Amino acid sequence: MRLHWRDLGTRRADRADGKSVELAGFAFSVLPGTADYFLMMAEPGCCAGCVPANPLAVVEVLADRPLKLGNGQLRLTGTWRVSSDADGWRYQLHGAEVKQGVTRRALMAASPLFCLPAVPAMAQVDGTAVDAHSHAGNIVQMAYGRGSFSPVAEPMRQGGVSAICLAVVSDSPVIQKLGGRQRPGRDPRPDELYDYTRRSFEKIHALAGQQQLPLLRTAADLNGARASRPSIIVSSEGADFLEGRIERLDEAYQRWALRHLQLTHYRPNELGDIQTEPSVHGGLTPFGVEVIRRCNQLGIVVDVAHGTYELVKKAASVTTKPLVLSHTSLTERPAAWTRRILPDHARAIAATGGVIGVWPVLAFFPNIVAYADGFARMVDVVGINHVGLGTDMLGVPDGSVMTNYADLPQLAAALRAKFSSEETAKLLGGNYRRVFQASLGG
Repeated sequence: MRLHWRDLGTRRADRADGKSVELAGFAFSVLPGTADYFLMMAEPGCCAGCVPANPLAVVEVLADRPLKLGNGQLRLTGTWRVSSDADGWRYQLHGAEVKQGVTRRALMAASPLFCLPAVPAMAQVDGTAVDAHSHAGNIVQMAYGRGSFSPVAEPMRQGGVSAICLAVVSDSPVIQKLGGRQRPGRDPRPDELYDYTRRSFEKIHALAGQQQLPLLRTAADLNGARASRPSIIVSSEGADFLEGRIERLDEAYQRWALRHLQLTHYRPNELGDIQTEPSVHGGLTPFGVEVIRRCNQLGIVVDVAHGTYELVKKAASVTTKPLVLSHTSLTERPAAWTRRILPDHARAIAATGGVIGVWPVLAFFPNIVAYADGFARMVDVVGINHVGLGTDMLGVPDGSVMTNYADLPQLAAALRAKFSSEETAKLLGGNYRRVFQASLGG
């Protein structure tokens, strides 16, 4: 049985317990050369700081004899085990052996793109791609003081990504998984979400300094951004940190370089209603209207992801700038409390001149080609100028088909089978750049 890194954390990986499996990845060991115990990751790391804190993102490897690790990717076989140790890594590979005779062609064939028929070779990305929604770098865990930053800049360079909207999660302290979905578990204490989000912004600035990722503050900054020197657009998923105080928006703009604000997340807040909870405001609140107008004045992209259709319609009637819905996908038959949207919901965003970011959730798109189909369906509804990339990197709890920015050329290749090179460039960043320019001016 062949496992992929996108399987980790899903039922497929858990059901493989006790089975013989293959897995390709990169080894990390305290001592170089050979080892009979080491950790395996989806991407190479240079030190212990590169090991993800996420227990679902690392596999413990136990071999019966020392294995030669080398510097490149290993393909291992062994017996898969799901650990019950709450403080350890969830997955282990016992009796590990290096699979012999693995060629570059075989490694390529193991990719979810290349295992499908009639797919072109990997496409070059022009270095201007922009991700409208990301939690790369272990930002969410770092805000709690857990783990260390994971690599962001190098995967972006490898994949041709010029900039990411790196998002803090403003309601995180009060959100729990309840009844099978993310929900508010309690009311926040006064200033709790403001203090937490301030610490989160500090972590983005620390990551930017550590990995030499410039913070983009103006439209000209993004116009000049390229993957050769990848950059960050400071973003917040949820405006809960405002706690009803508009002056905090100006503070975030000035002090933390906030340039992309998602109004709501998993908590119906002072700004409006969300898709995953019963409506309590009838859409957008008067404070939500005030926030949108101030974002338009300051030069902050307004993101209506997670908001209800009623919120989006009201936001569209208020804004003087294009809206973004950074991460979702299209559906004709929505389930209860879904984060997906109907065509009219998408059209409301497009009518402002805005962009809908397509979201690579594994349950909806089992491989890169299916993910590209999701882009095509959205284009059919709103047109080529209103669709973009919204990976929610490290933020998709049930598995993502795109787990690393270095994989972006695979998506580009799948899109090129459906669109021209110019259209593909729009989908992978050009459309977001246009909205950013319109929102910030200059």
